[in-house]
Amino acid sequence: MRRIYLDNNATTPIADSVREALAPFLREHYGNPSSSHPLGRACHEAVEDARSRVAQLIGATADEIVFTSGGSESNNLALKGVALAAWPARGHIIISALEHPTVSEPARHLQRLGFDVSTIACDAQGRIDPADVRRAIRHDTLLLSVMHSNNEIGSVQAIGEIAKLCRAQGVLVHTDAAQSVGKLSVRADELDVDLLTLAGHKLYAPKGIGALYVRRGVSLEPLLHGAGQESGVRSGTENVAGIVALGEAARLANICQPADAGRMAELRERLADRLFDALHPAQPINAPTAERLPNTLSVNFRHVAGADLLRRVPEVHASTGAACHSSATPLSATLKSIGLSPEIGRGTVRLSLGRYTSEDEIDAAASLLVAAWEAMV
Repeated sequence: MRRIYLDNNATTPIADSVREALAPFLREHYGNPSSSHPLGRACHEAVEDARSRVAQLIGATADEIVFTSGGSESNNLALKGVALAAWPARGHIIISALEHPTVSEPARHLQRLGFDVSTIACDAQGRIDPADVRRAIRHDTLLLSVMHSNNEIGSVQAIGEIAKLCRAQGVLVHTDAAQSVGKLSVRADELDVDLLTLAGHKLYAPKGIGALYVRRGVSLEPLLHGAGQESGVRSGTENVAGIVALGEAARLANICQPADAGRMAELRERLADRLFDALHPAQPINAPTAERLPNTLSVNFRHVAGADLLRRVPEVHASTGAACHSSATPLSATLKSIGLSPEIGRGTVRLSLGRYTSEDEIDAAASLLVAAWEAMV
């Protein structure tokens, strides 16, 4: 059976050069980077080379990159690290209604510890109004966390504008850019943020590796205590193979991102046109006018459940916007926040393209999805 992979916002395939780069560190280069012998020093140099490559990709300096196990840990470290560094004071934290659970759940955890957490709503296009951020800031606000782009509908936030007004009020800014890095030009120095999350498996590297940009001078309380690796912020023997893989993925992204973005945007619009032509006027596209990720299309297939639709087209590997097909199941935070009803939201399907998606695959996916929907309604 043919496989058409349109779930790149969930995870990406490992790029060939990334696989080649990490292979020696699973075989002969197995030293501990903290060891002083040649094998250890070689691994240390490989880690630092990867750190420089990641820093170059996101407009940072190498000493501002902390390697983690992935986006989830990076987000937890950002929120808990800032909050607990201020302990025993319990200040105010702001997040958006669009955040991934790896931001919203740490925020709820901090709320249980006595921190005050505010949530900012978005509009129907999935956009946060900077004016709402300004109104939410208080004298005791420690941190604002707003994702750079949304994993479900692809809306991109005005992080630079938001960060500027936060900086004027002395508020630290974290952005989860796991979905954006490699798809868009994302530079910490231009955005003027204090903390930025990226995840390797969204960037054609393996799962289990990520990074957190920490602006020089920002204090974080570690989540993991031990021998003080990663400048004391994240103890534990480094995942050398994963770090090397992330470094190579960052090098590739530096080269490929502009062309990738242009090509994916063209294919996304081709897919949107084919679905819209066949399903119009009943099938709106979520956030159609917002600035969006070039690869992401969120489509409402009305009168059916998205999960049921995808089961009828096993060739198309994609995700639904809701957790399951039951109309009684609560919508995701994102679909709720843009005002979708449970009936419409349960028919949402997210189609996310990647570097290796072809025009032929787009056309085939559109035909298969339309045919399956027509057979169901």
